[in-house]
Amino acid sequence: MKDEQQNEQEDQIVYDEEIVESNEDGTELSGSDQVKKLRDKIKVLTSEKQEYLDGWQRSRADYANVLKTADEDKKRLRSIIEANFVEDLIPTVDSFALAMNNKEAWEKVDANWRVGVEYIYSGLMNTLKEKGFTAFGVVGEKFDPTLHEAVSDTPTDDATLDQTIASVLQQGYRLNDNILRAARVSVYSLNK
Repeated sequence: MKDEQQNEQEDQIVYDEEIVESNEDGTELSGSDQVKKLRDKIKVLTSEKQEYLDGWQRSRADYANVLKTADEDKKRLRSIIEANFVEDLIPTVDSFALAMNNKEAWEKVDANWRVGVEYIYSGLMNTLKEKGFTAFGVVGEKFDPTLHEAVSDTPTDDATLDQTIASVLQQGYRLNDNILRAARVSVYSLNK
């Protein structure tokens, strides 16, 4: 028990030791030398701190750029997927148009069924328009080789009709500013 008490007392003893700055040969530094050494150490630490801060700020900016790039890539991918999906629907839109433009067959079908099909077609077209899908190629419109594919000429003597669309054989479609399909048209041309 005595040994335990003695060990506890030794543990409680606090040693006051003074740390003395010395140079490499072990001699004590003067006050001005100690201040100079501390100033040098502060310069080194300040330089390291600035280096770490700069690195952290660069990393933060790089991370912000990565997030921005990822967001732009996500938007671009979504746009590509939407364009591909809309492009895949063009044959369906064409089929609706063919069915409804065949007036003789269309009129023979039950009126309620026609109204239902027209309602479905209208819903499809409204959804596509919300995504930026539009049809083009109208009779009387000026022929534009970037939008129209001329598949035939229709002769005319009227100079005002020259190079305008005489008939639309297949509707053209665009998604926002991108042409999905050129309109296939017949174009008026002056008789020579």
